[in-house]
Amino acid sequence: MIIAEAGVNHNGDVARAVDLVYAAAEADADYVKFQAFTSDQLVAGGAKTAVYQAKNTGVSDQGDLLRSLELSPDEFARVADACRSAGIGFMATAFDTDKIDYLVSLGMDRLKIASGELTNAPALEKFASFHLPILLSTGMSTLFEVREALEILDRAGAHDVTVLHCTSLYPAPYDTLNLLAIRTLSEAFGLPVGFSDHSLGDHAVMAAVALGASVIEKHFTLDRGLPGPDHRASLEPGELTRMVSRLREVEIALGDGVKAPSADEIETAALVRRSWHTSRALSAGSVIGVDDVVLKRPADGLHPTLSPVGSRLVRDLDADAPVSQSDIEI
Repeated sequence: MIIAEAGVNHNGDVARAVDLVYAAAEADADYVKFQAFTSDQLVAGGAKTAVYQAKNTGVSDQGDLLRSLELSPDEFARVADACRSAGIGFMATAFDTDKIDYLVSLGMDRLKIASGELTNAPALEKFASFHLPILLSTGMSTLFEVREALEILDRAGAHDVTVLHCTSLYPAPYDTLNLLAIRTLSEAFGLPVGFSDHSLGDHAVMAAVALGASVIEKHFTLDRGLPGPDHRASLEPGELTRMVSRLREVEIALGDGVKAPSADEIETAALVRRSWHTSRALSAGSVIGVDDVVLKRPADGLHPTLSPVGSRLVRDLDADAPVSQSDIEI
């Protein structure tokens, strides 16, 4: 599952949000996801922005920043309509629990819990009450905190949970990604694990899929040069399209894990593997000596482990002829 994370990269402009929907659909992502909040309910007055937010926007007051990035309920309805028209799944991370009902009514069929809400027990219980599939992002958390959150969700009735490994930095330096934690989470909880990626480029998501991630979430924007907190850590539409295409190829390339030759390899093996061949013409009745046979391509004679040396020929063989089981008697 590939989620194109539009987040707040619309900069509070619903027309740009709709453009993001169509860009995500054109890239063949499965979902496009936004963020739904009311700034006055989310942050206390005077709260500072995160370091990356201040650096990327020049705004130091978190409330001021978030107010400029809000979409109204009617605007979200327009975004959801665009998703239906574009044929892509609609999602929005709800930071206010009273928004979840409305977002679900717009057609949202799974819920995303942001990393910042992982310790918010009342919110976790509210999310669980919908009995929809849940994506739980785990940025900034310890394994113990993830376990606690999962226990709360389970007790509250959420039994279809995917855990998303995440580093909550924008952009996230490569030495902070700790992709091996994908395996740690999978082994610890026995649940599907995904990766919410905030690093530059797309090679980290390729590695994540190779490590077992079944869900990929990646920020994208119409223009990385736009002002805003997340544009710098986002892919542009052409890059998103390439990422989706490459992820689909990696998914196919992973296969089923059974070590066995493909159908085409079986045909190739018959040509490039060796079998026993005569090194000179041999007559029927002769006993094959060490110097009478050699291992050569193709593999249309006896297997290399089945040496014919010491066996008696039952018919004449020309030089370079494969030696088969029917040609000898032990």
